[in-house]
Amino acid sequence: MKLIVAVVQERDAEALTRALLARGFFFTQISSSGGFLRESNVTLMIGVQSHLTAEVLRILRQHSQSRTRYVNPLMPIVEPAEHHVASPVEVYVGGATVFVLPVERYERVA
Repeated sequence: MKLIVAVVQERDAEALTRALLARGFFFTQISSSGGFLRESNVTLMIGVQSHLTAEVLRILRQHSQSRTRYVNPLMPIVEPAEHHVASPVEVYVGGATVFVLPVERYERVA
């Protein structure tokens, strides 16, 4: 058995979770944030039989899109007579960060 921990952008979460549920995969969803831009993320914890790991990873790849964004860098400290115009910087966001961990024991407490 494996535990897949996937951190995805919040904007990808709805389509991703629908796709996982449609294939019969259950998960725990946790709201999270972080990274360079401190944007909202969703962390999914998905427990699967080892032979189904590749299928879950395929679904994650299909529904976790990488995007280009332009952000304004922080203004540098300039002298009063100087004028600095900050140019937007192109950054890539999105996709998924995935950890696949072995599960020694699984137990559901009712």
